[in-house]
Amino acid sequence: MASTKVTARSAAVAKAPAKIDMKQQFKELYRPSAKKVAELDVPEMNFLMIDGSKYPQEGSPEFQQAIGALYGMAYTLKFMLKAEGAKTDFTVMPLEGLWWMQGKGGFDEEDKENWRWTLMIALPPHITAEDFKKAKAILKDKKDPPALGKLKMKKFAEGRAVQIMHIGSWSEEGPTIEKLHAYARENGLKIKGKHHEIYMSDPRRTAPEKLKTVVRQPVR
Repeated sequence: MASTKVTARSAAVAKAPAKIDMKQQFKELYRPSAKKVAELDVPEMNFLMIDGSKYPQEGSPEFQQAIGALYGMAYTLKFMLKAEGAKTDFTVMPLEGLWWMQGKGGFDEEDKENWRWTLMIALPPHITAEDFKKAKAILKDKKDPPALGKLKMKKFAEGRAVQIMHIGSWSEEGPTIEKLHAYARENGLKIKGKHHEIYMSDPRRTAPEKLKTVVRQPVR
């Protein structure tokens, strides 16, 4: 009887799909040091994305709806493919954000109307446009989140960048961002592109002073 159980368990393990965790696969992208700036080349990757505008005040409906649609789609894709018997499963990745201001460089805390952002979640490369289309129809039928119509899947190539891990509240990122910019200046690099943040902690379960955020800036 014990032998039968072992055999059945072994068969179940053998049938389980291989699991991709891109945080492990790309540790240099998602687990940088909090003590020193790293310079790296960020490869082209596949993302779910939603664009938005204006500074997201606390509880901003547009911002929260974007987050809901992104996670809804990521988990729909995961479980849809698993149900279809896909050979590869994947860990849903953390939320990321690109930030910039319309018509100007840097950030002006007072000019909240001209803030622009793109929220996104990385996907493994085997996810196809057809998978996205099917999952979107499933999500619309089950929950139909308000921001679903804004959702897109596209490639994003960031290239050369500098980054560091910020530990603490998002409102206290200023010195960390300046550290990135100072490194760029001191090493003959020019700031380009959009300010990039990766939210490694769940703010619902993490104290503000312990939040971990990858702060990244493309350079040339």
